[in-house]
Amino acid sequence: MDDLAGLPSPATPPHVMDIIEIQTYLPHRPPFLFVDRIIELEKYRRAVGLKNVTHNEPFFVGHFPGHPVMPGVLILEAMAQVAGILAFYSLGGCGDHIPLFTGIDKAKFRAPVVPGDQLRMELEVTRRRGDRIWMFAGSAFVDGKLAAEAELQAMMVANRR
Repeated sequence: MDDLAGLPSPATPPHVMDIIEIQTYLPHRPPFLFVDRIIELEKYRRAVGLKNVTHNEPFFVGHFPGHPVMPGVLILEAMAQVAGILAFYSLGGCGDHIPLFTGIDKAKFRAPVVPGDQLRMELEVTRRRGDRIWMFAGSAFVDGKLAAEAELQAMMVANRR
């Protein structure tokens, strides 16, 4: 007799994406792809993504020599990419659309992000207008400490290719 008989089955594990699957959902490519892995993904609700920040990122050459710091706008871009993955995954794939940033509100930068850090981005859908307009609350953490936060808005537009 199985010792687990009668116990509820374990919860379905969260969807995880590696870099190969991420590239099937996002049109971004290196050096402008800022998501290495999705570790949690729940349709129409939330996503958690990771970015491993390495010393050889091209932006560190000029930001700042001798004191490399990931630019805040690129932290926001990384958060927006996780949001884009969440939206596309919720809709069943990207098809012939691309996500465009349409707004950033209440952006705050709390701590620098430097080479060797792993940026953990948590995005939650706060509002939607159909399948086209998406609003998100986002937070980015390093070692459990808040590095940045913002409210993001994106619109799905037809790809002109």
